[in-house]
Amino acid sequence: MKLLRHGDRGSEKPGLMHTDGTIRDLSGVVPDIAGDVLSDEGLSRLRDVDPSGLPVVDPSTRLGACVGGTGKFMCIGLNYADHAAESGMKVPSEPVLFMKASSAICGPNDPIIIPRGSEKTDWEVELAVIIGTKGKYISEADALRHVAGYAVANDVSERSFQAERQGQWTKGKSCDNFGQLGPWLVTRDEVADPQDLTMYCRVNGQTMQDGSTRTMVYGVAYLVSYLSQFFTLHPGDVISTGTPPGVGLGMKPPRYLKAGEVVELGIQGLGDQRQACVADD
Repeated sequence: MKLLRHGDRGSEKPGLMHTDGTIRDLSGVVPDIAGDVLSDEGLSRLRDVDPSGLPVVDPSTRLGACVGGTGKFMCIGLNYADHAAESGMKVPSEPVLFMKASSAICGPNDPIIIPRGSEKTDWEVELAVIIGTKGKYISEADALRHVAGYAVANDVSERSFQAERQGQWTKGKSCDNFGQLGPWLVTRDEVADPQDLTMYCRVNGQTMQDGSTRTMVYGVAYLVSYLSQFFTLHPGDVISTGTPPGVGLGMKPPRYLKAGEVVELGIQGLGDQRQACVADD
């Protein structure tokens, strides 16, 4: 299934993408794409629903982030060896974890808001893992059973805030609209191998990133297990698993986003995003 959330920001409704290409509203079936709906049992109940009997949503309706109720937006740094190299950093001996504020989460086509004073806003296409079942001390063998599904994420980053303003990376990762998520949550049964998905990012039509999850240092199952050793994972938590090479930081000279530019990104089978860059007022 391809689950989504549609409507104005802050009042999104649950929905799904029907096989006929229409968006269908799930408001009469579940309250949101969140919580227990993300469990295996909850997803099984949704599979029993006949989409053809659900209301059709106007295709011009805004899409929100594909999951609600996210308590933790966790990100893995330097998880592609070639991206670590372009960043001038070593491949870490264990996953590098940082957090993105949940207030940064937005819809897949919502604009990238370039913050005041920013000169180094950057793009990062990433595979997002969405937790469906609560767990702690999860074994790697059982890890994928705790996954509801996968989505495209843009881990937008302001590099000077991230690396030149003291402290850790949070300031450069958590600005408003720095976490586009969607268009859909694709349930794990429809993703045969999360470690074999092609991914891309274009700026103004020029390909910047052209990679594959095959080159991740730490795979999805390992990351779910690893993170659960430190804290409980809850339904709706998001793990953004790192980006392949081709970010603006790694170019010579570096190249960053400006108001008026357009970013497009996507992952095989998980859909595409498109964002206009706008200056914050």
